Amino acid sequence: MPSQQSEPPDNRLARLRGPQPPQPYTARKITALTANPACARRAVLDAVGVDKALLAQQVGYEPRFGQSPFALAREQAFHGLVKWGSYAELIRLLREQLSVPVAEAHVTDLNEVGGNTALHLRERETRRLIAHVASGQDVRLILDRPVLTLEVAGQTAFLEPDALTHRIGGKFHVVLIRSFAAIDGQANPTAVAETAKQAAVYVLALHRAFETAGLPTEQISHEFLLVCPKDFSNRPYGRLIDLRQELDALQFQLSRLRRAEDLAARLPETATLDTTRSADELSSSIEALDASYSPSCLSFCEMARYCRDEAAGCASPARLGSGVRNDLPGIDSTRTALDYLDGVAAPGEAEAEAADLLRAAARLRRLRRGAA
Repeated sequence: MPSQQSEPPDNRLARLRGPQPPQPYTARKITALTANPACARRAVLDAVGVDKALLAQQVGYEPRFGQSPFALAREQAFHGLVKWGSYAELIRLLREQLSVPVAEAHVTDLNEVGGNTALHLRERETRRLIAHVASGQDVRLILDRPVLTLEVAGQTAFLEPDALTHRIGGKFHVVLIRSFAAIDGQANPTAVAETAKQAAVYVLALHRAFETAGLPTEQISHEFLLVCPKDFSNRPYGRLIDLRQELDALQFQLSRLRRAEDLAARLPETATLDTTRSADELSSSIEALDASYSPSCLSFCEMARYCRDEAAGCASPARLGSGVRNDLPGIDSTRTALDYLDGVAAPGEAEAEAADLLRAAARLRRLRRGAA
């Protein structure tokens, strides 16, 4: 159905958000979004730039995860240590642990360009430097806080990896600095896996920058450099981690995302995601966006508890996990599934196969209980 709005899509997203400044895309947000690409609700909330934690709080669902102030302070302190003295510790890691013949330190600070911190200016300067270095016209050891872009659900995301370095085997490497420790060379596998997913976002954005500039992407490594504390000290430790699996998965998931503008255009004109509005107005607008809840959402989405209660209220199979949801195609309620088992209702052609599977599972359950 054609949209009734006369304003450009970007204006529609801004009107949904209200007067609050937009929350930018981050690698963490993108990995969360691609973990559940079927969720129109998350796609629109992220594209609008609404503060999801505040939105959840306004409708009565305080998020129960996130980094503590202590963890954030520790990470900032470790970042400062690695970057001290024009990345002296990172350069030491390149020399000692990765055998990179670094003769001198040449670091370019991209936190600002001529005193201007605007993302679009920093991104343009990042592209200019990458083009010069990749073509051999310039020699830079480290680009500090470069800005890259990536298309996400029809929106442009500005992304800021900690650093880029190009002296490891003559290739560009994304560098991420984290404060979790590597004990005897082994860091927490869950933390490393999450960092690798975020690194894949940056590497894919770097590929886009090379492709836009017409540069050969063979100069980009499929590994990223993780820098974290060694053992129980604050001494930085470096390790290269392969990203090929994460890159393949990320590209596939990004291709499955629907355009957020198109999803937002289907909302009623009265819809709002302005966190200063009443809880009833916000809930009504949130409910107009289709969610794709599964229990795994609780580990990464601020709106997960809201969506869980919504799924429970309508007896959605998804609340039992994506496996159950996928095994019951066409059946949108566990109540309906029980009606099919009890013979209260007859499944249609689309639900017949799922109903047969349910009956088979019920027979197996009776057999296991000895009630054959």
